[in-house]
Amino acid sequence: MGYTLHKNDLPNNIVFDNIVAIDTETMGLNPLRDRLCLIQLSSGDGNAHLVAFDGKDYSAPNLRKLLSDKNLTSIFHFARFDVAVLKHYLDVDLANIYCTKIASKLVRTYTDKHGLKDICKELLSVDLSKQQQSSDWGNSELTTDQCNYAASDVLHLHKLKEKLDAMLERTGRTDMAKACFNFLPTRAALDLKGWEQVDIFAHS
Repeated sequence: MGYTLHKNDLPNNIVFDNIVAIDTETMGLNPLRDRLCLIQLSSGDGNAHLVAFDGKDYSAPNLRKLLSDKNLTSIFHFARFDVAVLKHYLDVDLANIYCTKIASKLVRTYTDKHGLKDICKELLSVDLSKQQQSSDWGNSELTTDQCNYAASDVLHLHKLKEKLDAMLERTGRTDMAKACFNFLPTRAALDLKGWEQVDIFAHS
């Protein structure tokens, strides 16, 4: 397993076939305030491509083209946040989204632990380190530990999807999951417009 680090965009010779695991690192959890620093992508082959942004140039034509591909399925963990960040900074609308956190909440109803570390441990017997999660991603030069951590967040998403898909099928919740995934761009848009803390479906 390894990673390749790029600056501000993917090279134009990087191709993902139909499905890609994606994650982002930011300066905080408010996409309108905390800038996008890093995007991680993996085809599921044990390697990751890390795109580090300098905070000034988000043109990223190759990334935009990739993420705007309507035939591409994008796997996230907690897609709600990443989709909002990608929309805000790259102005891309993702078409086919899969969220392992949502899938986990629909099928692992026997627990309230749905973090990436938790589901990797249970479903894949992989123990992820989260030591670098709260580090400074805005540095001009990322450390090796930061890069290894960032890569690990996308390297296992394809296998998690396979496990969770089987559980969704077993519980009869595949269609419900797809409906939730399809709503994610709207959920992200609501977050960006100020409704992140408001349940618009509530009576009150």
